[in-house]
Amino acid sequence: MKKVVLAGNPNVGKSVFFTRLSGIYAVSSNYPGTTVEISRSQISRDGVKFELIDAPGTYALEADAEAERIAGKLIDEADIVVNVIDAGNLERNLYLTFELLEKKKPMVIALNMWDEVQRRGVKIDIPTLSKILGIPVIPVVATTGEGMKQLLQDLDHARIPIVEPSSHQERWHEIGQVIQAVQSFSYKKPTWVDRLKEATLLPFSGFLIGLGVLYGVFWVVRFIGEGLINYILDPILYRLYYPLLLSLDRYLTFSPFLRTILIGHLVDGKIDFEQSLGLLSTGIYVELGVVLPYIISFYFILGLLEDTGYLPRLAVLLDGFFHRVGLHGYAIVPTLLGLGCNVPGIMSTRILESKTERFIISVLISIAVPCASQQALIFGVLGKHGTMPVMLVYFILLLVWIILGVILKYTVKGYRPALILEIPPYRFPYWKTLLPKLWLRVKGFLKEALPVVSLGILAVNLLFMTNLFPYIAQIVGPFFQRFLGLPSEVSLVLVLGFLRKDIAMGLLAPLQLTVKQLIISSVMLAMFFPCVATFMVILKELGAKKLIQGTIIMLFASTLTGLILNLVL
Repeated sequence: MKKVVLAGNPNVGKSVFFTRLSGIYAVSSNYPGTTVEISRSQISRDGVKFELIDAPGTYALEADAEAERIAGKLIDEADIVVNVIDAGNLERNLYLTFELLEKKKPMVIALNMWDEVQRRGVKIDIPTLSKILGIPVIPVVATTGEGMKQLLQDLDHARIPIVEPSSHQERWHEIGQVIQAVQSFSYKKPTWVDRLKEATLLPFSGFLIGLGVLYGVFWVVRFIGEGLINYILDPILYRLYYPLLLSLDRYLTFSPFLRTILIGHLVDGKIDFEQSLGLLSTGIYVELGVVLPYIISFYFILGLLEDTGYLPRLAVLLDGFFHRVGLHGYAIVPTLLGLGCNVPGIMSTRILESKTERFIISVLISIAVPCASQQALIFGVLGKHGTMPVMLVYFILLLVWIILGVILKYTVKGYRPALILEIPPYRFPYWKTLLPKLWLRVKGFLKEALPVVSLGILAVNLLFMTNLFPYIAQIVGPFFQRFLGLPSEVSLVLVLGFLRKDIAMGLLAPLQLTVKQLIISSVMLAMFFPCVATFMVILKELGAKKLIQGTIIMLFASTLTGLILNLVL
């Protein structure tokens, strides 16, 4: 079976192109030894099967970034290369094309976004371009499928170009000659999209638009997530799944240990999805009833931001701010995801190139970015005392995020690449691409996170079975009373936060705490330790060494913050 590799610059529509050819029948996996995700699928034409591979976007084959090196390796392994080009940026895209020609692989060019080129008044002489390059050139519109059939037919006509290796300067000289021969322009009046594109990049208007977008994203994601929980997942879990658990619980009376592992501890004589700690009770509920709804909603909104072309603009706007904490603008994506659920936030740190950046943002998310369900409890517990205590908690967490980020910037050594982003044109999202992409991401989460979170739930259950959790709380209780001004019961609440921070936050309500104690407890609970799901995902993504380092930072930062708040409030 021949390997067909899609190669091209970032933002040329390769993912849409891949989805159009393969549908949703794709397998996403990391390239061996890396965290770079590669999509693969099998396609068939006239009974002939091909393996279709979507290589990471790259501007050049001699680039230093990990994703671009992997793209080069995939191209070397290819039987046929399909060079996907943004027809509206032909000159810049042709540099990679000339490098691919020098690889002497059978090759076809897909001149994508052909409809946009025609609207903008750009004319490209396709026959002349094909003759100059010596390979087939097919204009396509990946979003609608225009030209795809012709492209598949031309895979059999992919030709090995006759091109001699050339230098960097020689390539650009040849590209200039090609552009003069095949491309011309006619004037088009600027549209409202052009004016909006300019406004989103200007400092003042762009900042205001960015704030509005972030605010809207946060509330829409929360609305979708809570809707999925209240109207779909909770009814399924409580009305359909819960009776099955009750039947299994009665059946497992012959083995108390197995019953405790699978079903968990009974709370007031009943199975409690949030507190029983069984693999089939709390394990299923945390993953499917709590984390999954926000995974779906965030990835849906993230896909919209990606496909419309706004996400790179947001990254550019926030790049200066994130640079102050040793990151670049794309760190806004994990941060946004973390506001819904820390688990997808940590998993999405893969979009950052360096391990140093991934470690810093993972620590910051775990410490100072409360998930949506925890935020709901912050409002619920503190809201009855007015808006000021709630706003103060958020202000303290933001201040901690900034201060700790600056400290980590200067203490955590490692490679931090500069942000080099192409700003794509605005486009209307294509639903037939958006939904399969959402499905692939959700499926990837279920495949990767379910076993890890289940293992964490099992570990917590075993700690409760051996009475280690109450013992730990008993040891640290006197410290809380003396130095933090909190009753010893709060120490157990913080320890329980390892299971679910929102549940632990709710347990503060019956303790009759003062407003000051509630503020200190809420801040420390947010910072103290990641929940078990986040803990296990950090272990998987960063490794045991980085997890231990991050845990030490979290414990120290939360304790120090609690001490300071007890003194100043």
